[in-house]
Amino acid sequence: MHSIKRVCVYCASSAQVDRAYFDATERLATAFVDNQIDVVYGGGGIGLMGQLADTVLEKGGRITGIMPNFMREVEWAHKKVTDFVFTASMHERKQKFLEEVDGLVALAGGTGTLEELFEAITLKRLGLFTKPIIILNTRDYYAPLKEMLDRGIAENFMAPVHRSIWTFVDEPEQVIDALQNAPVWSEDAIRFATLR
Repeated sequence: MHSIKRVCVYCASSAQVDRAYFDATERLATAFVDNQIDVVYGGGGIGLMGQLADTVLEKGGRITGIMPNFMREVEWAHKKVTDFVFTASMHERKQKFLEEVDGLVALAGGTGTLEELFEAITLKRLGLFTKPIIILNTRDYYAPLKEMLDRGIAENFMAPVHRSIWTFVDEPEQVIDALQNAPVWSEDAIRFATLR
């Protein structure tokens, strides 16, 4: 069982998504605080990022925002988050997201969330990141992604063992258990990263 004390959360900045995504984010943030898990996120003040931070702060939890300076300059940073890391680039931001965390969770999101998630999956496939990756499938949002990943395995672009890189769950209340009980992943994963 993994010890989970600090988690990175990838999620959307859009404020116009269905209310169900905000509700799921609030429930997840509450579960993190209830379990004394610190949160790292993209630092935004609106959309699901804003909901995540608002809930963690209201419940008395700890949250750290990580944001490139150019986003700070257009005032995307959450006004009430006091623990911030500002980076020179998006690339550096993504590196910081994965430092000293015990796992990561992807909520519904657009291209930024997907890009971050795929980079983490790729790093894990290569053994450069070994922590649990949990994908919260609210409203079946990630069903096409699950199908695509399964097809990648079925058509031998990945091996069946690579299915252990990620875990899909449907409800926020399942996330912590999924983080704690995710399959152990090896730093030597590069040995079986490609099919020969």
